[in-house]
Amino acid sequence: MDLVYPVSVAPLASGSKAGREMLPIVEPTGTVIARASRSWVHHGSKLLHPVVHLHIIDRYSRIYLQRRSASKSLLPLYWDTAVGGHVNYGEYLREALFREAGEELGFYDFNPLPIRSYVFESNTERELVNVFAAVGNFELKPDGDEVAEGKWWDIPTLEASFGKNIITPNFEQEFPMIKESLLSLL
Repeated sequence: MDLVYPVSVAPLASGSKAGREMLPIVEPTGTVIARASRSWVHHGSKLLHPVVHLHIIDRYSRIYLQRRSASKSLLPLYWDTAVGGHVNYGEYLREALFREAGEELGFYDFNPLPIRSYVFESNTERELVNVFAAVGNFELKPDGDEVAEGKWWDIPTLEASFGKNIITPNFEQEFPMIKESLLSLL
């Protein structure tokens, strides 16, 4: 018997932005099957929801990482993917990618190259991560609210930081999967 999903699988939490923000619930293929509040998908429901990641690399094979702000509830002050964020209900992946890049880094003028998609699971959530890359010499301006700062990392320094509570666990898991794809773009 097939499981039937209602249009909305969780009530909205009153007041908070996370409670009002609706996210699509997807199958591993990316097909939208329902929607739920951000707070619901982040607190143990394990409903699969899409996110976008943008890796920015320069012609010197350096990778730009953002440092999450101190106000982030999850992994504050850890270094992470240059751009990352949720896809809103009714939003295309590329729309979300450009929205997040603009919000976090004031970054709008780039050609996103699709790298891969995969399912990431933590203790409290499951995400369908859609990975993109941009290659070039860009002027990036961290917003100061969500992103404390940003910097370019060479690959040996970046990999030497793994396992030392400097880089987010998600990035540490993702980078080995996409490293060769990123380097092939140069």
